[in-house]
Amino acid sequence: MGTPKIVGIVLLVVGILLLFFGWQASQSVGEQLAETFTGRFSNETMWYIIGGVAAIVAGAFLAFFRK
Repeated sequence: MGTPKIVGIVLLVVGILLLFFGWQASQSVGEQLAETFTGRFSNETMWYIIGGVAAIVAGAFLAFFRK
């Protein structure tokens, strides 16, 4: 197993963790109230979600599609 594949797997795991933390943060009472009044989540929650998706995409590319 090459270095890019290992880095890809690590990025996949980190991405899943970031998405989990973003989802957990979005389910909090304070976050739900803020979304109700403003129509969007806080910046911190959005960065968790965006970072998680980006890490998953990069990790999948490195682990599965790069030769």
